[in-house]
Amino acid sequence: MSRYRGPRFKKIRRLGALPGLTSKMPRPGPKRELKNQTRSHKKTGDQYRIRLKEKQKLRFHYGLTERQLLKYVGIARKAKGSTGQVLLQLLEMRLDNILFRLGMASTIPQARQLVNHRHVLVNGRIVDIPSYRCKPQDIITARDEQKSRTLIQNYLDSSSHEKLPKHLTLHPFQYKGLVNQIIDSKWVGLQINELLVVEYYSRQT
Repeated sequence: MSRYRGPRFKKIRRLGALPGLTSKMPRPGPKRELKNQTRSHKKTGDQYRIRLKEKQKLRFHYGLTERQLLKYVGIARKAKGSTGQVLLQLLEMRLDNILFRLGMASTIPQARQLVNHRHVLVNGRIVDIPSYRCKPQDIITARDEQKSRTLIQNYLDSSSHEKLPKHLTLHPFQYKGLVNQIIDSKWVGLQINELLVVEYYSRQT
């Protein structure tokens, strides 16, 4: 299944806030929303739907294909520790997500585009793979070109740095971010029950 490129508000109405997909919120439609909420309450006993919703929330927030997410779940299962927490750490330490969390891009799709177009350096070298896994002490900077710095400056100007997670440090005037450590689960940028995601895949395989 390919990466989702359809209407973003449609997914937000169904799944809730997805800050990685878009920072905007749709205008509420009272009649339709009430109807949908009534339907959803009737289906709360459907455990499969609940697990599926959490899985979809994770997938659309981080902008992954189904195959990519399944691959991350497989890696998390083989690692030491809680599979759910390891899964979130793997996703949060992706380069496109780190750029988003630093405020150097407004959304994860924008961050992915910056990386694909070679505007971003990691430890002084161009990295054009959005899924690149960042490590503690990695230094992320804008490429030393006017176009790259202008793009990232525009995103920095429009973002709020009040909720910058503790595992990251931003030096906006230097167009630089530092990864201090592996993220703690309480600083994950999405309200998610990761155990339900693991349960979803354990029943699919």
